[in-house]
Amino acid sequence: MATLTQPTSLREHVVPIAAGDHVVATRWLKQGLVFALADGRVLRWRDGATDSVEAHAGGILCATGDNERLISGGDDGRVVATRFAGEPEELAKDPKRRWVDAITLSPSGHLAWNTGKTVHARDEKGRVRTLEAASTPQGLVFAPKGYRLAVAQMNGVSLWYPNTEAKPEFLDWKGSHLDAAWSPDGRFVVTSMQENALHGWKLGDRPGHMRMTGYPAKPRSLSWSHDGLWLASSGADGAIVWPFQGDGPQGKAPRECGVRHARVTRVAFHPGALVLAIGYDDGCILLVRLTDGSELLVRPAERGSGISAFAWDKAGKRLAFGAEDGAAGVLTLPA
Repeated sequence: MATLTQPTSLREHVVPIAAGDHVVATRWLKQGLVFALADGRVLRWRDGATDSVEAHAGGILCATGDNERLISGGDDGRVVATRFAGEPEELAKDPKRRWVDAITLSPSGHLAWNTGKTVHARDEKGRVRTLEAASTPQGLVFAPKGYRLAVAQMNGVSLWYPNTEAKPEFLDWKGSHLDAAWSPDGRFVVTSMQENALHGWKLGDRPGHMRMTGYPAKPRSLSWSHDGLWLASSGADGAIVWPFQGDGPQGKAPRECGVRHARVTRVAFHPGALVLAIGYDDGCILLVRLTDGSELLVRPAERGSGISAFAWDKAGKRLAFGAEDGAAGVLTLPA
């Protein structure tokens, strides 16, 4: 990765992009960069050239993807795959047009999404299985290895193997669980909560609970470091970064990075270094290095344009971002 000691500002290395609407998510594909927009369009960008295509007849509510495609869910009840060229492909459609507002994709190509209280899981061969949850599923995430899905919902998380008839294992904790994150080593599942907190479970032979409280707002953005030893979160005036060495953060204090007089809305760890991208509700973006706490300004504050999306490219040389007001851009780290 590029050295982050000089310059003190990276503003001159940012190329602005006019996305035109609230950026729900952004993703680097093999051919270029895509933005999922709240008005239902997917914007495609490469070397300054853009085009857009309508993926949903309504708003895009969530998106994920791999190197070849962006997969989005919308308020039209559809799951759609958009590649860098050609027209979007419909992968699923709910006959009742229930919203698809949670979606996840595994490294091996397994896809899962929600409609109402139903979770749908599609394997790499296109076979679909469903799970009826006790309450509306909020967050979905696949385990880093294997075909196992975590489903965040009211009062806990279900761990489901869609390719078996086994009843899902339920990890209980009272409250409303919103987003889910599975650690890269598979040992921990963590959720964000309506109650302005994170909750975690240690899996395996010595299971246990982890309470992470004290947030002034809901921590809706979570990001694991590449080595799985740190979990960064939004929801405060700085990024709250919890240590997950050993048995996890219980009894340990978190680190606070990039503290400002603004609320953190998005966090994204670099794919190969202990460097964290932090976006705020005033549009500011900082890069913070955990090893020494050094900070670099990527984007200054612009009131009314909270950062809503981040994506590092695979090599960690470029950071894409999007904001609620339709502003976007790409930072290229200097050599």
